[in-house]
Amino acid sequence: MAAQDRKIVYRMHAIERMFQRGISHESVLAALAAGEVVEDYPTDTPYPSALILSFVNGRPLHVVAAHDQVNGLSIVVTVYEPDPAKWELGFKRRKS
Repeated sequence: MAAQDRKIVYRMHAIERMFQRGISHESVLAALAAGEVVEDYPTDTPYPSALILSFVNGRPLHVVAAHDQVNGLSIVVTVYEPDPAKWELGFKRRKS
């Protein structure tokens, strides 16, 4: 099933953070559709997840999403604008 055919489900934590940080549903959809996986978490439970980086209208966003392959779901766990103090330029790698 292609990513664009997946149903998107938001965890309550993600909804709260989106509201607090002024991040729209449309921005999350854009990030999921065009973003780049910068960290992969294949052993996360109950589903493998990944950290996705996207620039939406010039704003960097990180989306942590789990993937339920069986049911065709993308589960948004959290969304945030990466902190330049914690991420290298480009927001793909954490600073040591």
